[in-house]
Amino acid sequence: MTIVVGYRKEAIQYAYGSRCGELEIKYIESIVFDRTGSAYSLWLAREALLCEDRFLLEGDVFFEEDALRYLLFGEATDVAAVAPFNAFDARVRGSIVRSQLHLRFPHAFSAKLTADGPRPFKTLKLLRLSAMTLRAMIVPALDDIIGSGAKQADTEELFADLVERRGLRLATARCDDLRWYEIDSTEDLRIAERIFARAKAFGVPNELHYR
Repeated sequence: MTIVVGYRKEAIQYAYGSRCGELEIKYIESIVFDRTGSAYSLWLAREALLCEDRFLLEGDVFFEEDALRYLLFGEATDVAAVAPFNAFDARVRGSIVRSQLHLRFPHAFSAKLTADGPRPFKTLKLLRLSAMTLRAMIVPALDDIIGSGAKQADTEELFADLVERRGLRLATARCDDLRWYEIDSTEDLRIAERIFARAKAFGVPNELHYR
């Protein structure tokens, strides 16, 4: 497991230590975290992306563990976790996905929402990617982005370009029934704590959805 750290790195390293169960944790430090985007952080970890299939998880999204299981279900090896878009949902930041073929593959991957087209879904910033895709597409695209000087680019921009222009085909794992929240502020943290505390109190079971 590889974690890219920057802001409050000592707290993260103290909390997780050097192992997570049977997994050894490797830390990579970004000393320019306050002026670079998430694509730059991913680029710093590019050597770890060349070894085998990987989950890519952004650290500001709190989610149920079942989301990772959903990414593993089915035959597809390149998969993005998505949930139905709600225009009134405070969590709507980042990319919007419009899909065809019962959400098997997205044909649009964008940060903007338009009125026409298939039903939109929000990405949870959780992906499962094969070693082949990482080597052949993701790492070269990261090299291109950072090499061009676009160090403030986000991973949403990276994957939008890969899907729209470079032929990346991502299956989508629907996480309609799962709880998740993107945390960018103290208020977001409070909301996420309420969501998960309420869910724990009611003990709501989950059902597996994959399209």
